[in-house]
Amino acid sequence: MEGEEETQQPQLVLANKLFLLTQNDVDDIEKVRLRDEVFNFIVTNDMAPLYETLVANKVLDLDQKAIDSMRSKIDEELKKLDEKIADAEENLGESEVREAHLAKSLFYIRIGDKEKALEQLKVTEGKTVAVGQKMDLVFYTLLIGFFHMDFDLISKSIDKAKKLFEEGGDWERKNRLKVYEGLYCMSTRDFKKAADLFLDSISTFTTYELFPYDTFIFYTVLTSIISLDRVSLKQKVVDAPEILTVIGKIPYLSDFMNSLYDCHYKSFFTAFAGLTEHIKLDRYLHPHFRYYMREIRTVVYSQFLESYKSVTIEAMAKAFGVTVDFIDLELSRFIAAGKLHCKIDKVAGVLETNRPDAKNALYQSTIKQGDFLLNRIQKLSRVIDL
Repeated sequence: MEGEEETQQPQLVLANKLFLLTQNDVDDIEKVRLRDEVFNFIVTNDMAPLYETLVANKVLDLDQKAIDSMRSKIDEELKKLDEKIADAEENLGESEVREAHLAKSLFYIRIGDKEKALEQLKVTEGKTVAVGQKMDLVFYTLLIGFFHMDFDLISKSIDKAKKLFEEGGDWERKNRLKVYEGLYCMSTRDFKKAADLFLDSISTFTTYELFPYDTFIFYTVLTSIISLDRVSLKQKVVDAPEILTVIGKIPYLSDFMNSLYDCHYKSFFTAFAGLTEHIKLDRYLHPHFRYYMREIRTVVYSQFLESYKSVTIEAMAKAFGVTVDFIDLELSRFIAAGKLHCKIDKVAGVLETNRPDAKNALYQSTIKQGDFLLNRIQKLSRVIDL
């Protein structure tokens, strides 16, 4: 992307701070610091449109002098940008005209004016011929979408990017789009597709404007653990050199992944508890926190039970380092929801697995369809007899 550096886009850093300000799990002292950082960033970048929205939502207090100052600077800068556009249209070539319009688009993005930024990006697109440059405009639109968590805008932009790639486009931008789409899938709870896209991008990651590489690995491991089977997890994640070089920097993540794969369930629960806060305070994962917690527990309980035809509840509780009552309550919920294929013999204190295998499922399906076909034939024969 034009002018890209290996740092996270400042507006997305701001979006994360705004998200943390809304969370009850963030203590008041931290919120005071965050509020000051948000206000200073907004004033420095003349983000009057965003500031007015935050004041209306009671996230920040009103400072009329700050608004007046920002508005004055915005008007002054827009005047300069319009003069550059007019000068380019009169005296310079098409490339310079496009650059002048792009500068105005980036200005609207910087000040947080979503509608005008999208409008100006469309104008810039009309002045753009090269597929690569059109793709860069789509990436700017995607960044706006992720700042505002506008999933409709993100989805349409991803579809637009894919159509542009049919006309051409380089591999670097194609690989970048995979990360954007992966983040979109993760944010909309399609963890399987997100894991596949992230894993495809591990060795080619350049999307630093979205998040640092450590965060990318964090998302890759979390989505893969609940999406891949053990063999694929071993090949693509547990033994992946790109992941191994970074995973130690992320608290609890290495223990979380390895203890699950190595069946060290007590260590897994300890690491799991440590990661909980990280997941809960992640802007993209937060809406799916409860769902993810359920899914990862389904994975680990299923993996444990797969080794047994029957096992005592006490043995399972000991393996996980929890109480018998906790495991009893947990499994009861998962069995009732159809997540685990086993039954509890409360009197004997035993769990009995009844895993449906593929052949048995096919047999039951064939019998069911056969019965349905026979009923249809019988009804048809009655009509013919009449």
